[in-house]
Amino acid sequence: MSAFRTEFEFVLPRGYVDATGEIHREGTMRLATAADEILPLRDPRVQANPAYLVVILLSRVITSLGAVEAVNPKVIEGLFSSDLAYLQELYNRINGTGTQALRVECPHCNSGFEVVPAQTGE
Repeated sequence: MSAFRTEFEFVLPRGYVDATGEIHREGTMRLATAADEILPLRDPRVQANPAYLVVILLSRVITSLGAVEAVNPKVIEGLFSSDLAYLQELYNRINGTGTQALRVECPHCNSGFEVVPAQTGE
């Protein structure tokens, strides 16, 4: 039996460009907790603009992004829209079902097995 995964590696399609021009593409996202989804609702930025919730939420669950010292809302705000969309999709996938694997069947031999779909940017 496989171990329960709580962290998932990713590669951004474009990458976060820091103030020095360095591009950071590889990172890690952890599973969200109830607090990760509830506490940002108290943030005045989210109350003023509900769309800002994704920025706060991702800044809480992304544990690493290249050599960036701390992933905070300012870093998430600096992402290209394609990278933000990629991270939102990853967040929804890993927190929705708890697994990335899909059960499929071979069309030739009818054997069933699991596959993990490739992610955009990987």
